[in-house]
This record gives sequence, structure tokens and C-alpha cells, in this order.
Amino acid sequence: MDVLLLNPPHTAIGSRMPREHLPPLGLLSVGGPLLDAGFAVRLLDADREGLSLPAIVARVVDLAPAVVMLGHSGSSSAHVTVVEICQALKALLPGLRIVYGGVHPTYHWDEILREVEAIDLIVRGEGEQTALSLMQALAAGLPLEAVPGIALRVAGVPQATADAPMLRNLDDYRVGWELIDHADYSYWGGKRAVVVQFSRGCPHLCNYCGQRGFWTRWRHRDPVRLARELAWLHREKGVELVNFADELPTGSRKAWRAFLEALIAEQVPLLLVGSTRAGDIVRDADILHLYRQAGVIRFLLGIESYDEATLKAIRKGATPREDQQAIRLLRQHGIVSMATYVVGFQEERDGDYWRSFRHLLRYDPDQIQLLYVTPHRWTPFYALAETREVIQTDTRRWDYKHQVLAVQQVPAWRVFLWFKLIELGMQARPRALWRVLFHRDAEVRHAMRWYTRIGRRVWFHEVAEFFLGPRLLRRGPTLKAFLGASLAEREYVLDVRKRARAEPVEVR
Repeated sequence: MDVLLLNPPHTAIGSRMPREHLPPLGLLSVGGPLLDAGFAVRLLDADREGLSLPAIVARVVDLAPAVVMLGHSGSSSAHVTVVEICQALKALLPGLRIVYGGVHPTYHWDEILREVEAIDLIVRGEGEQTALSLMQALAAGLPLEAVPGIALRVAGVPQATADAPMLRNLDDYRVGWELIDHADYSYWGGKRAVVVQFSRGCPHLCNYCGQRGFWTRWRHRDPVRLARELAWLHREKGVELVNFADELPTGSRKAWRAFLEALIAEQVPLLLVGSTRAGDIVRDADILHLYRQAGVIRFLLGIESYDEATLKAIRKGATPREDQQAIRLLRQHGIVSMATYVVGFQEERDGDYWRSFRHLLRYDPDQIQLLYVTPHRWTPFYALAETREVIQTDTRRWDYKHQVLAVQQVPAWRVFLWFKLIELGMQARPRALWRVLFHRDAEVRHAMRWYTRIGRRVWFHEVAEFFLGPRLLRRGPTLKAFLGASLAEREYVLDVRKRARAEPVEVR
């Protein structure tokens, strides 16, 4: 059976503004096991190609697959686009099977199957084994109800099968790198790039995180095997930069150090970027030289808030002092720090934004990424926010870069003004400008200049969009009335019990 992996176009600014694209790791991770099992697999990256809806449909018709599998890392904000694509495809190809996977459909499977007739099946949770088992069952004509980790219609009624077992050995499943031309993907100002995962999950309990329950438990790949894979990607495919998609690649000091040392031994000039927690940087103060030697050039740190009460309310498990110390340590070792800071966790006043700016100045990160709080129904934070007013009802804009919830004490235009002024003040302050223009480390200087160029384009785009684009609601529905009740009881989606692996079905 021919399978087409379809990466839909995404409306988020992060997908449109840099003019660079990273490979769709989730789809490639599903594709590798399918290829190894004998399926004919192709990738259509409509996001990278910037394809319109008619162009996507025409390409699918021309490729004539038996099954289309869709998914996107920007899961919730891409959902409307996915639905439009599926409806257009089914209108022309009624016999086509459409499978939808990712974080959003994992939690909203019953609503999607009730509301979108064009979508036949949903993969819930990790996709590598589940998508393979589903395709093997389809190929062999076996009952789909026996496939763990999917949702389907039984007599027209949405039904979820048993939860899929959590993948305990991530190295059992390979990424299908042969599905892409590596020359098509770049990041960091034209550097050939890939996305990888060293680990999945996170042991921390931040109540707004939409990823923790999806992966259920923290696990990591074999450090040496991953280092060898990255070295192979550099030597054979010309990869220059590796973007870690992990929530917490540094979760185990022992495993992370083993990876760094193995990559250093490979002697490949790779640049590594990713996200981690400030606490792990402080913990690893004595081995940060290994970070830099292995190629780590930037780590994103989730600062989220300066307010101790807010940090406690969202169960961040961090302190402002630790955040500031981590930024200082990264700078001492030639590693760029990017601080993410979230606006809107609680009802704020003008003075709160001013204090946020002053605290960010004291933190002195190299780069800053301001975000708007964007609640997901499957997180515990949703219940805390469900009585707040929604002022943005286009869920394609629920991408962390658009206001979606009202702040009762501050009108939306003034929240936006504070947001943009804080960004401008942080990126245009003398210390930041000096690092852009005169930093002695060429790699750091390049990182600062590249991000500044992208940030300048995004900043002006967002200002123009706010004033010239669709207006925000003055009075909107409550979050609960708009999206529905909390789905927090579904947060953890994988079965963590040990089970024997299913026997493969021969593909014909």
C-alpha cells in the first residue's frame, strides 16, 4: 500500500517569516518504520513548498496514494487547515483513507471524528509503532479495533482503542531521512539543518505544558548511537545544525554528558540548539565546557514569569535567582541564552508589565521571546483559566504569538503595546546591540545577527497585523463556552505497563 505523509501549511509567524524550514520530524519518524516494513512511502511537505489548498489536492491526486497521513508540530493552530485539506481531498477521492495524528487529535479525537467525516482514523500518542500497526492491519484486512492507540468510528460512533504502549527503547525506530532532500531544509541563516530528539517527555509538573502528558514519561535515546547518527548526517548529508525538539534533553546529567562526549569524539563541526531548564544549566556548571565543545551554541530557557506566586501557581518549580544564574553561566561558556517569557498567566495590570521588563533587564538574556498564554484543554492550567474571556476566536492564531485571552484590567491594545515595547527594549538595549555588532565569538555574533534580522521582520509584521488585520473581540465568550470543558483527565495518553511487542504482519 502506498502511503503519503502530508505536512500541511501552517499560518503561524514562525512558519512564514524566517523563509527557512526545518524537516517535519514527526512525519519522518513515522515514515522510517513504515519503509522498513516494506510500505511505499512518500512525503509532501506543503508547508515548506508553500502550497495552496488546490495545489495540495492536485499533488495528492497526481501521487494517488492509498492512505494519506497528516500531522503538524503546530498541532492545535494547524487543525483548521488540516480539516480543510481533508475535506477537499475526500470530495475528489472518496476512497482515500485519511489518518490524522499529533498532539491535538490525540486529545480531541472524539470531537474530530464526530465533526469531520473526511477524517477516517486518528493516531493517539506516539506514532511510530501505532502507525505501523495500523498500516499492517489495513494491508492484511484485520480488525482495526485490535490496534492499540487509534480512534475510529464503529457503527458511526467515535471509539478509542486501548492506549498504545509507551515506546521504551526509542532506538528501535529510526527516522526516515531518505524521505527528504536535505538541501531543501535550513535554519540559522542558511545552514543545512535537521530536527532530532534525544529524549521524550519531562518529569516536571508545569501545569500549562501541552507536551508532558503526550509523551507520558521521560526517556532518552542511546547517547552514542545518536552521536553517530548526527555525525553521519554531517558527513553524508552535509548537515551543519541540529535543532533538538526535546522538552528536556538534559534531563539526565549522566546520559547528556555521555552524548556530549560521544559527539566530541566524532569530531564533526555541528552547531546544536535546543531548550532546557535553568536548573539543569546550574546543575551542569562544571561540564558546560563540554556543551560548547560538542557544538551547543544556544539554549532556550523557559523563564515564564518573574513573579514567585505565578511560578508557584503554574508549578514551574524554578526561581528567578536560578534563571539569572543559568543565563550568566551560559554566557561565560560562549553559549547564547534565549529567555521565553509568557504574558497572561494571571490577570495583570500595567505595573506588572513594567516590573516584567525590569526583571528581564536584570536577567540580561542574549535573546528574548515573548509569548501570550495559550491554554490547551488537556492541561491542568485550562481549568484555572476556563472562566476568562476569549478575544481571538480564530484558532489558527492560537500560536502563542497572538493574544487569545482578555486581561480584565488592561485593554488588548495596551497589552499589545507593552508586549512590543518590552521586545523592543530588550533587543535594542546597548548590551544586546554590542553582542550583535562586536561580540568576539563569530558564532555568537552570527547567532545574534540572524535572530535580530528575523525578529525585526516579525516585529513590524505583528504591528501591522494588529492594526490592519482582523479586530479582537471587545467582549467574547468564556474559554469554557468557546472550547468546551477541560480534558485534563486525558492528559497522560500512553500505557506505561511493560508489554511484549506485537508480531509484525507481512505486507502484501
